[in-house]
Amino acid sequence: MPSWPYERVCQNLERLKLSDMLARLDGMLEEAAKKQGLSLDFLDLLLTEETRIRHEKNVEFKIRMARFPFVKTLEDFDFSAQPSLDERQVKELATLRFLERGENVILLGPPGVGKTHLAVALGLKAILGGSSVAFVTVTELMAVLTKAFQEQRVEERMRLYTQPKLLILDEMGYLPLDRMGATCFFQLVSRRYEKGSILLTSNKAYGDWGSIFQDSILASAILDRLLHHSTTLNIKGDSYRLREKRQAGLLQKPRGRRRRAMPVA
Repeated sequence: MPSWPYERVCQNLERLKLSDMLARLDGMLEEAAKKQGLSLDFLDLLLTEETRIRHEKNVEFKIRMARFPFVKTLEDFDFSAQPSLDERQVKELATLRFLERGENVILLGPPGVGKTHLAVALGLKAILGGSSVAFVTVTELMAVLTKAFQEQRVEERMRLYTQPKLLILDEMGYLPLDRMGATCFFQLVSRRYEKGSILLTSNKAYGDWGSIFQDSILASAILDRLLHHSTTLNIKGDSYRLREKRQAGLLQKPRGRRRRAMPVA
């Protein structure tokens, strides 16, 4: 056993593989000496710093694994530009109680109204809360599962999308699914049913989902599972991108047709 506490602490930190704590040990010892802090206070400071660093690294790792297309927060979202959206309802979702209950969230609305922004922001909240998240567009998902089917690795890929606490499926409805894709989607929803939450964005109203899956019965079965425990947010505002172009003078607001004057008899 080493005779000096410093050497013993260093060796124990190495044994515990607490490399970040070991790298900061000298600086923190100097800080503790200046403040004449108690050993318990110093240990608390040391462990708090290590916890913070590990949490930050874990968050960074989970964000990379989630594969978000960008990182945006709810604080970045302009609720004033989307008056149809209930901000209180979004903030309730941000508490992550829906995630604890294994419930789903569906964001409906035309392109450009902020559905993906909200999905990413809620996904980021989930990561900060300690949950695992995966983000994928429906088009990408179908490509992955189709390739897995050809390579006889469907089960392996299915596990990839059933394990995260929150699965974000973006852009449902932009392209119709073939029979195999629709079947795989149904299996994925069924496997996550009441076990893990799905956050889905779509530009199609529920009544149009039959055209997505090209099968109204299958669409009803999928909706039955998705909507059983869920919250739907229907955003009816204008596209952010088009509004920015109008503000820049690149587009004009559509005008109604002017009626031609009737000839005087």
